[in-house]
Amino acid sequence: MAQTSYFDSLETRSPETRAADLARSLPAQIARAQALPGYVGSLDGVAPDTITNVEALAALPVLRKSEIGKQQAQSAPFGGFTTKPAHAFTHIFQSPGPIYEPSSDAPDWWRMGRFLHAVGIGEGDIVQNCFGYHLTPAGMIFESGARAVGAAVLPAGTGQTELQVIAARDIGTTAYAGTPDYLKIILEKADEMGVTLGITKAAVGGGALFPSLRDYYAERGITCLQSYATADLGNIAYESPAAEGMIVDENVIVEIVTPGTGTPVAPGEVGEVVVTTLNPDYPLIRFATGDLSAVLPGASPCGRTNMRIKGWMGRADQTTKIKGMFVRPEQVAALVAHHPEVTKARVVASRANEQDVMTVHLETTGDDADSYGASIAALLKLKGKVVLAAPGSLPNDGLVIEDQRSYD
Repeated sequence: MAQTSYFDSLETRSPETRAADLARSLPAQIARAQALPGYVGSLDGVAPDTITNVEALAALPVLRKSEIGKQQAQSAPFGGFTTKPAHAFTHIFQSPGPIYEPSSDAPDWWRMGRFLHAVGIGEGDIVQNCFGYHLTPAGMIFESGARAVGAAVLPAGTGQTELQVIAARDIGTTAYAGTPDYLKIILEKADEMGVTLGITKAAVGGGALFPSLRDYYAERGITCLQSYATADLGNIAYESPAAEGMIVDENVIVEIVTPGTGTPVAPGEVGEVVVTTLNPDYPLIRFATGDLSAVLPGASPCGRTNMRIKGWMGRADQTTKIKGMFVRPEQVAALVAHHPEVTKARVVASRANEQDVMTVHLETTGDDADSYGASIAALLKLKGKVVLAAPGSLPNDGLVIEDQRSYD
């Protein structure tokens, strides 16, 4: 079946129609949240019928992941933030923290179909889904999107690159879903094996799509676009073929605020992304993502009319995504505490051969790099290069995680 230009008519609404729709849906979502135990104390006294636009929404408190984690510890598994009990969902996922997220088999529950459609994925495509399916929800998020556009899915997960190549060849994979780096690894393995693959579309997330990597895919005839999604919220924003910023999804409300506050920044300024979902099962109101971005003025040349953001621009704190995994300051502190002879650590994220590289600099009197490497893998959940430094030699600038990657 021929693909239409847009996933649905919501994408091309006029500002007036979008505002009128929001004035109906937002008060209903605030009322749902207000009735939940998780929002007791934070939404007390709020009149839902007065919260009809983004300006009114900005007066409500910000909800942080740490608060959800605290509530979940007291009322497992969802902390009183869902409108259905745990057994009424089809899946329960666990993200680092641990934080538990619900999932449903309702059509396009994560709202990823809109993004896959923009990539050009639809009926007739076979998607090799290289996001993880175990505990964390990324694999299921993209699978539900593939179902929404009528594509078949190979639930490949991560690793076993040679088998990935063989499967892609044998079943005729036409599209890839996964982190930006891993497709290159698959393609290079295919070249090494003398195998020609038919992948022409790539829907990526979980890390930054660097311009040089996008160019590499384009030279191989692959259209590669990226989405911005989280385990808590699902799809937040996505690229279209116009490749000018990211278009906000039609069923979320995005605000850009001064980091650590709920105060909106001036238009165009970089700030923290705060998201309100319109998902009736899991109403997150002014959820602070910890990510940085900025509003991109104007509308996309592709004809989609919703607000655009510049995409993921780093973290509001020092938490940094490396190889698709978050590395947090508290993990670095645990690494230092694990070795009494280590006085300071600095994690550096860089790029080599179009892949993320993690280097861990340690101020230490010890010399057992192998032992440090094992601790890094255990505590940071990633393997990294170890560089031993003399005590007092690392910069005294307060950084424990330094991101040297360029996002231009």
